[in-house]
Amino acid sequence: MIRTVVLDIGETLVRDDRYWASWADWLGMPRHTISALVGAVVAQSRDNGDALRLVRPDIDIDAEYAAREAAGRGEQLDESDLYPDVRPALAGLQALGIRVVLAGNQTVKAGDLLRRLDLPADLVVTSAEWGVPKPDPGFFARVLDAAGTLGHETLYVGDHPANDLFPARRAGLLTAHLRRGPWGHLWADDPAVVDAADWRINSLMDLTAL
Repeated sequence: MIRTVVLDIGETLVRDDRYWASWADWLGMPRHTISALVGAVVAQSRDNGDALRLVRPDIDIDAEYAAREAAGRGEQLDESDLYPDVRPALAGLQALGIRVVLAGNQTVKAGDLLRRLDLPADLVVTSAEWGVPKPDPGFFARVLDAAGTLGHETLYVGDHPANDLFPARRAGLLTAHLRRGPWGHLWADDPAVVDAADWRINSLMDLTAL
């Protein structure tokens, strides 16, 4: 029995369009260029921040992030960034008595912005708040602590095989791969993904049927 569902955030709950568009605008680059470079580096199993390093090799991403915030052009997230199935799917899980945890590789500010949306979730937390990012095993140890359930009672849902599916499975959690966003579509039919996923879903609304 699944007693807790833990969901990734970026491209599972929230579209990344605005995040990367704002970086492109800040760096004075075409939005399509940054978007395409993000896709290219992640497909090469590189950190998505490498997309910014390709256009500005000497960039200090943390310093630039702080400069954007100071200039009033920092990270934003609101209802328009959510995928349309998020609220009904999370509410449906809670109606079944399932604990819902939102946990992904995001900043402290992103965690604050998400909590302001008052989503149907028992806990919203980010890797920056925990001090450990995916796919580090420590992140998924924290996931299990937050879930309050055993691995075989806990389902982790995400779009990215290397950051979500594979490490969650190694940590003993059940897994659902979501065909959403660039990475969810790119690797949807990869044999390793098919083998590692307990379920493969096309919408968060599919979760209540599990």
